Amino acid sequence: MKYVVNKHSRVIELITNNLKAIISHSDESLNEEQLLELVENTVFESSYISLIDYDEITDVIRAIFLRVSSKYSILSNYIEDPCINEIMVNGYNRIFVEKNKKITEVDNAFYSDDELEGLIRMFASDIHREINEANPIVDARLENGYRVNGVLKNVALNGPILTIRKFANDEITLDDLVNNDSMPRECSDFLTKLVAAKYNIFISGGTSSGKTTFLNALSSAINSDERVIIIEDSAELKVSQIKNIVHMECRNANSVGKGMVSMEMLIKTSLRMRPDRIIVGEVRGREVIDMIQAMSTGHDGSMSTGHGNSIKGMLNRLETMYLMDTQIPIYSIKSQIANALDIFVHLRRDSDGKRRLVEVAELVGFDGEDYKLNYIYYTDPDGKLMETGNNLTNCEKLMQNLHEEGVSVS
Repeated sequence: MKYVVNKHSRVIELITNNLKAIISHSDESLNEEQLLELVENTVFESSYISLIDYDEITDVIRAIFLRVSSKYSILSNYIEDPCINEIMVNGYNRIFVEKNKKITEVDNAFYSDDELEGLIRMFASDIHREINEANPIVDARLENGYRVNGVLKNVALNGPILTIRKFANDEITLDDLVNNDSMPRECSDFLTKLVAAKYNIFISGGTSSGKTTFLNALSSAINSDERVIIIEDSAELKVSQIKNIVHMECRNANSVGKGMVSMEMLIKTSLRMRPDRIIVGEVRGREVIDMIQAMSTGHDGSMSTGHGNSIKGMLNRLETMYLMDTQIPIYSIKSQIANALDIFVHLRRDSDGKRRLVEVAELVGFDGEDYKLNYIYYTDPDGKLMETGNNLTNCEKLMQNLHEEGVSVS
């Protein structure tokens, strides 16, 4: 298919544009069979038919049909495929998908950079965003929950870039993670108790390691009577069991640089909403200061995620993000982080695509030089998550909250 599209790109472009004009001015709505018939007739009646080899005609018709039958053009089949969870377009001629935990290149292509940029602009307009040479990046969530990132060719050296991340409609539970061998049952039960007891939990991991999925699963252990504020850059979390919930999403500035609503702003305003817990989807910068302050001032049970290669690496990144907007000594920053966060959970995406929990540690405190970490779970040389045998040091929240519920803490 890619070979045919590249060979007959101009023919496909001209016939596609002609058909789109005909369809847009038609008073009749065509079903799929009628539309395919229209494409076939147009191709065979076209003066370009003599340029197309006989064994290429079917692919040309299919290429044109995909472009006129769906607003998502040639990506429609990949978007509709439930086994595909990520689509990566690296310029008009290279399309990759992640399917069944493996990334493969597909045999398809856009006919030009302009066609791909047109699709990116369509995605932006669907969510009332503007993308142009002055604002060449769009990062947003579609109505169906998919997250879209588009970059125009004036800043992308290998042509326009489009990335679509799909999210399952069904909520992933801790039981699902256990059944998928992401962690053992004992660890799931342990974390469930910590969430219910309102420990402040931070989830770290690399790109596509399952941080948001894991955070969503942990959220299912929150008491349904609590008031929860969720703040995300692009809304992905689905917490259905909580009735008293506020879900807020960041917003980029418009074409004249106004209207931006940052995560930092949303965290600050959430403190005035009487939250029992605050859940921050992911911290990437200055908002970490407000998140740490919120966790240190009575909003126990708050949770967040961040990019890091290990628990210690994540702690170092939190310090770096903190230093983006403050000049206070590193000693004070480490003290504040140690006072705010209780539990760290680290995830990893293996080479086989499997997402696993690999470390769980309690942040005991700061000794004046470094953090004191008490590892509860670790991964052995065989890749199995094991208990270290260490007991939780800070049991006050566990004893207080779970005894109030009449639950055993053993």
